Amino acid sequence: MSAHENGIPKVLAAAWGLKERPGKGPRPGLTLDRIVAAGVKVAATEGLGAVSMARVAGELGAATMSLYRYVSAKNELLDLMVDAAIGPAPETDPSLGWREGLRGFAYSYLTLLRRQSWVVRVPISTPPITPHQIGWMNHGLAVMRDTNLRHDERLSTIMMVSGMARNWALLTADIDAAAHAAGGTTEQAMSEYGRLLYTLVDPVRFPAIGELIESRVLETSSARPDDDFEFGIERFLDGLDALMQRRK
Repeated sequence: MSAHENGIPKVLAAAWGLKERPGKGPRPGLTLDRIVAAGVKVAATEGLGAVSMARVAGELGAATMSLYRYVSAKNELLDLMVDAAIGPAPETDPSLGWREGLRGFAYSYLTLLRRQSWVVRVPISTPPITPHQIGWMNHGLAVMRDTNLRHDERLSTIMMVSGMARNWALLTADIDAAAHAAGGTTEQAMSEYGRLLYTLVDPVRFPAIGELIESRVLETSSARPDDDFEFGIERFLDGLDALMQRRK
């Protein structure tokens, strides 16, 4: 029985090496891998907004309609581009405990998303299903194999940790872009934000914000860029640790 007859989309079957795409009469030299690589190149150099079937075809010197022999829609191409961009997951180090393993997963994924910053702009439309996505999920689950977490809890953990990395990559990219567009740095932008709060906010009306302003935390530049991410990840891991300790 063919992959298509099993209900597997043709482009997904091709990604897993289960079925060659396209049907009859492809343009000589055009392959799914070349199309995906061209899409990644356009996204990396010109931004995700520049990616279209026509633009990718132009990168390949091919007719736009020839791409539809391999991918039926742009969203299919984007899914395959993301899979190609994230690449293989790191090797699981059996000497690491679950906490070090999940911490490594979080920072490896964050580094990847910053290197391929356009990836976080692609809407998530399905659970992980492409080869490299499955590899990363397997990597995250593998570091928890010796814990007493249930399998559904392990899956939830991977969703939370990868979601935190994705959100932090997107947030910091947007803040950096806005700061640079204004001709400054992220540190200068945060300092200016603190000054605006001090000028605009009535501490009687907003007492908690008033206390924040008085702490002068927004005026300090000693914090490392990813301190907030580290704080969130470590507190999440603390929670997992507490849960597992209770079960013992």
